[in-house]
Amino acid sequence: MKQYVLLSLACLSLWGCKEQQVTKEAPLKMIEQVDFSHVKIQDNFWSPRLAKHITATLPVCIDQIENRTGRIRNFENAAKGQGEHSGIFFDDSDVYKALEGIAYSLINNPDPELEKKADEWIDKFAAAQQPDGYINTFYTLTGLDKRWTNMDKHEMYCAGHMTEAGVAYYKATGKRKLLDVCIRMADHMMTQFGPDKRHWVPGHEEIELALVKLYEVTHEEKYLDFANWLIEERGHGHGTKGGEGDWNPFYYQDEMPVREMTDIAGHAVRCMYLYCGMADVAALKKDTGYIKALNRLWDDVVLRNMYVTGGIGSSRHNEGFTEDYDLPNLDAYCETCASVGMVYWNQRMNQFTGDSKYVDVLERSMYNGALAGISLSGDRFFYVNPLESKGDHHRQEWYGCACCPSQISRFLPSIGNYIYGTSDKAVWVNLYIGNTTEIPMGKGNVTLKQETAYPWDGQVRLTVSASSPLKKEIRMRIPGWCKQYTLAVNGKQVSPAVEKGYAVLDNEWKSGDVITLDMAMPVEVVEADPRVKEDIGKRAIQRGPLVYCMEETDNKKDFDKLAISPATTFTEGFDANLLNGVVTVKAADGDKCASLIPYYAWDNRTAGKMKVWLDYKGE
Repeated sequence: MKQYVLLSLACLSLWGCKEQQVTKEAPLKMIEQVDFSHVKIQDNFWSPRLAKHITATLPVCIDQIENRTGRIRNFENAAKGQGEHSGIFFDDSDVYKALEGIAYSLINNPDPELEKKADEWIDKFAAAQQPDGYINTFYTLTGLDKRWTNMDKHEMYCAGHMTEAGVAYYKATGKRKLLDVCIRMADHMMTQFGPDKRHWVPGHEEIELALVKLYEVTHEEKYLDFANWLIEERGHGHGTKGGEGDWNPFYYQDEMPVREMTDIAGHAVRCMYLYCGMADVAALKKDTGYIKALNRLWDDVVLRNMYVTGGIGSSRHNEGFTEDYDLPNLDAYCETCASVGMVYWNQRMNQFTGDSKYVDVLERSMYNGALAGISLSGDRFFYVNPLESKGDHHRQEWYGCACCPSQISRFLPSIGNYIYGTSDKAVWVNLYIGNTTEIPMGKGNVTLKQETAYPWDGQVRLTVSASSPLKKEIRMRIPGWCKQYTLAVNGKQVSPAVEKGYAVLDNEWKSGDVITLDMAMPVEVVEADPRVKEDIGKRAIQRGPLVYCMEETDNKKDFDKLAISPATTFTEGFDANLLNGVVTVKAADGDKCASLIPYYAWDNRTAGKMKVWLDYKGE
């Protein structure tokens, strides 16, 4: 029932089930993700959230952008060349991220009215673009003579989010008006910067991975080369804030060339976007130097700087990192955007190696750090995700800096991206989410239907349908938290080899074949690495992929005195009427009993105290 595990926090050290090793494979992307456009999610956990995304999250974003803030008006004013700029200098990016969320929603849920709204926005973007291709409402309205003078004013960051939205909308609708705006902006930037031109170190990374997406859709090598050049600019003394204060090279990931990096430093979200850009370029350029650096950085992030929730960035001061093992709970920052970034980065790392340790971290960040960022009603958001609260930390309708609401709006409808992968020899099953997917294979398609009550239950049923026999391995991920499981094919139990956390089922698959994976889901008691001073004498509770917390509303009596011990017994049960349906955990110790809920669901009821790490009464 109980298992004590050290939290460092990689799944390899967290559960002790996988051997840590730096991958020696060539940095070729061996796995291609199955795009979520081929995946239809149908399950009791994610389907209600995706429905709320359509009925609540997107409408909130649209209302805030159009009616409650000046974000869309900035584009209208820029098109006229007159009027004030309202808000923060990077607010354009929120509009672009919301549009990307709209595009992703349209892929699996066509909506003519929503598409019409997107087209209206795109018309405003195009009208705001300058004749030379430049687009940024802040500088258009405050002085174009000042553009490209301050590396920290997010011009390339905004252009990157616009480009991601442009590519997404083109894929969703086939309409290329915004894509062409993005191409003109990219071409404009390349007239200013590059080899034998001006140096430039973007203060906030994002453009790097966006340029790779632009390359992939246009097949223009110059965009990939520009992304590579921007990454290579770091660490050579080129960074500057344009005379407005000091340029802190650690904060901006500019302290050394990226190939030499060993430790994560500075702003958490910027780090995630940089690492994603490095991974994307490495895959296409076959750059071993980037891969070696990313392996070192991954160890530093996951083993020494990640919370049990998969959140990263402990300091409010820099929205990032201080020193190893500095993981305060009450003052934890854990920006929602950073947890989403962990999903993006770990998915890319998995594609290089086929090692499930990356998906273990992806899943941890997705179900805990990222999912906590949005209310169950889909219309309120956390920017900061602490692991303890005195009852005064709540989700808000919007923020002056609204990067997290718009980030969630584009992340949720794309979660289907992370379920499956394909390679020459295998189909990879990474996440357990009820869905049906159709994967092109050779001359035909293979359909996989996944049925599960995950994350509440560890049983998964995967049914194969194929027009002709499928001669590929099916690799089923065995999560790092899972200590006991059984596998069966067509009702017959099997014991396949497990490679890098995947059970390798090597059959010739025919229509109607069924794989059943049954994973035991006991309550686990998690112990932090002793170097995490904040958690000495404390324990956290986890069940399956979910981290649990204790809320005052369930534990009004003696909240601050409740503790667990080696004698504590745990019971769990599904409550369909609580928090849209959750498995609760009861921790009984003598005459004391604590009730815990999944961390992602906290602050959805009566305000009160909360904590993840519980006091622990010795051995």
